[in-house]
Amino acid sequence: MAFQDINPVRFDSNLTVERPTFVTHLECAYTGERYEADTIHNLSRAGKPLLVRYDLNGVKQALTKSSLSERPQDLWRYRELLPVRKVEDIVSLGEAVTPLVPLPRLAKRLGAAELLVKDEGRLPTGSFKARGLVMAVSMAKAFNITHMAMPTNGNAGAALAAYATRAGIRTTIFCPADTPEVNVSEIELQGATVYRVNGLIDDCGKIVGEGKAKVGWFDVSTLKEPYRIEGKKTMGLELAEQLGWEVPDVIFYPTGGGTGLIGMWKAFAELEAIGFIGAKRPRMVAVQAAGCAPMVRAWEQGEEHAPRWEDAHTIASGIRVPQAVGDFLILRAVRESGGFAIAVPDDAIQTALNEVAREEGFLLCPEGAATYAAYKQALADGRVGKEERAVLFNCATGLKYPLPPVHRMLDRTRPIDYSLFQEDGRKGDGR
Repeated sequence: MAFQDINPVRFDSNLTVERPTFVTHLECAYTGERYEADTIHNLSRAGKPLLVRYDLNGVKQALTKSSLSERPQDLWRYRELLPVRKVEDIVSLGEAVTPLVPLPRLAKRLGAAELLVKDEGRLPTGSFKARGLVMAVSMAKAFNITHMAMPTNGNAGAALAAYATRAGIRTTIFCPADTPEVNVSEIELQGATVYRVNGLIDDCGKIVGEGKAKVGWFDVSTLKEPYRIEGKKTMGLELAEQLGWEVPDVIFYPTGGGTGLIGMWKAFAELEAIGFIGAKRPRMVAVQAAGCAPMVRAWEQGEEHAPRWEDAHTIASGIRVPQAVGDFLILRAVRESGGFAIAVPDDAIQTALNEVAREEGFLLCPEGAATYAAYKQALADGRVGKEERAVLFNCATGLKYPLPPVHRMLDRTRPIDYSLFQEDGRKGDGR
């Protein structure tokens, strides 16, 4: 058959072919009050996040598993369940479906049936923040927004900078003073103006909030606009599709602002409504660091909201969020799923990172390592069974974080002791 006779799916058809859209309205996640779609919103009148609602019966008629399977493997394959109405408003840097990577050696060591990592580090800008910000920026383009601002611990700011620059939108970003240099540099290099602030992410958020009226920028802080959830929910859509339209038994998710956990919980409900999955849900586990665990404290105390965590500190800066505007949505998903919230100390996070890298060749970010530490802890205390299929979320590439130095050196001008290279040659070398 001649090459020109082959009619493959265009690699960019998800970005270029108009498809029916089904957004009906927005809804206050706390009060249920309805808001008009296709207009600019931040929080609801109750000061709570807004959720995008769809005509799911319409989606059910328009989208089949078969038609979905024929589309390119990127985030935009789920267009009928996304808020962007026109292809001209899609802003993309190539949001590929991220892989599920098994950890067979560690699973065997732990006596576990199956342990999988969804590796979000393969996305543009190297983290799962790309999912939420590509959707928020695409909607900002549709609304002709010209200036966006946000607080960030690093990765979200990088994603906003990249996508907003792509769309021709100005960005101003504020981060804690101790944000890793690589994050600050990539934010600035990708077109944003970034400021370090002597405080935590919620202190940065206050500057953004106050600047809305004084500067006129659009506040794209976590859950303070409706569309980052819609981008993050694609993690749940992808996960179910990758597992043959099944869901895992348990999901361990690194939880700061919690947008992804909330989004996945929403995704599973929508997938059931369109007939793609059944009633089974994974148990959702909110993983936090012991030095910043407001959700864990609220979950253990049976509270609906999580007061600010004072003196927040952890090596996993992405989950160093002292207070989350969507706290009640995180706790609701955890409880409705029969899951739990768990905190792990920094030494366990570092140990987990080292263990996965050296045993599986998989470099987790600290927040992703926290999920493996939490999994081991939950396996040991019986909250997760060894027979359960568990999925850990690695939210960013480990290459964006400081790595341990290596000082091993050879002098090529002197005789080389080749016994160093024997199987046990690494012993005592400072590893």
